[in-house]
Amino acid sequence: MDCDYLIVGAGIAGASLAWHLAPHGRVIILESEDHPGMHATGRSAAFFAETYGGRGVQPLTTASKAFFRAPPADFTQVPLIRERGALHVARPGSEAVEVLMRQFAGTGVHIERLGAAETRARMPLLVPSWSRHSAWDPECCDLDVAALHAAYLSGAKKRGARLLAASPMQSAQRVGNSWTVQTGSAQVTARLLINAAGAWADEVARRAGVSPIGIAPLRRTMLAVEIDRPIDPDWPLTVDADGELYFKAESGHLWITPHDEVPDQPSDAQPDELAIATAIDRFERASVARVKRIVRRWAGLRSFAPDRLPVYGEDPTAQGFFWCAGQGGFGIQTAPAASEMAAAIALGTDVASGVDPARYTPGRFR
Repeated sequence: MDCDYLIVGAGIAGASLAWHLAPHGRVIILESEDHPGMHATGRSAAFFAETYGGRGVQPLTTASKAFFRAPPADFTQVPLIRERGALHVARPGSEAVEVLMRQFAGTGVHIERLGAAETRARMPLLVPSWSRHSAWDPECCDLDVAALHAAYLSGAKKRGARLLAASPMQSAQRVGNSWTVQTGSAQVTARLLINAAGAWADEVARRAGVSPIGIAPLRRTMLAVEIDRPIDPDWPLTVDADGELYFKAESGHLWITPHDEVPDQPSDAQPDELAIATAIDRFERASVARVKRIVRRWAGLRSFAPDRLPVYGEDPTAQGFFWCAGQGGFGIQTAPAASEMAAAIALGTDVASGVDPARYTPGRFR
């Protein structure tokens, strides 16, 4: 079986890149699970926020905004976004809101400073000491992750890409000007081997005889809860600017996370009981509400490069081995611009979004 581009991983990274590359050559996507998107993609908190991920990630997020608001006419028939807004708050004595405002000054990201009255009006659950002031992001919105991922996959298939599910990459060897990849049930030869394996990215590199970059899977725990009062579905995403809590209304419940980042192994991540207790404790310290019942709990692995920026491009030490990894918790919200940029690098064309690809090259680790 031959192709031009062999993509390992059919989550949002692999699916979006396949959508861009399929018109330019033969694309095969290898997915180790029976169904794509079972790990980080399927466990996302599903929002778009230009401040999420910091200044280094923000250009990719901002460049993706237009796609989410007005995707190509043939891409999907359902809206990809729902307006919500985000409220960044801080505990007593913290300067985190001020730090956030300074961090994104001059970037074009729209953040407004709100006083106590406006903060409480937007999020009535906050105790007074947490609602002294806030930073308001009016352009934060919910993302329909399932629709986005499905549209990329179906669009890639319509453009000629082929998905091989339940086909983990077992080994890869560079032979001449191409890679020969063994999946267990098939052998595939490809000109470019693209590593979009998320938490498994370093392991895929090892199986190909390529030095790992140091992509670290960090576990995040989420829970959906009932609280002791009605939940307004239009409440904003509420974020502790110090990075220890966020919560939002979703499907009649409140989604809460302690914003944990626990080192883990590539796996089917499971929620941690201590993290669940921490989430509830942090929420109840910041809120007048109390948790009545946990409805659902889950966990996902967010994978980071050592400098916490994503990695896109050909490995300078391994010809034809291309990284599309280290997308942290921002892989969904950056997918349109990141995949367009990665495809442009692979094709040797200009990056249409204007984002500088140099800051994301794997060469920075070599």
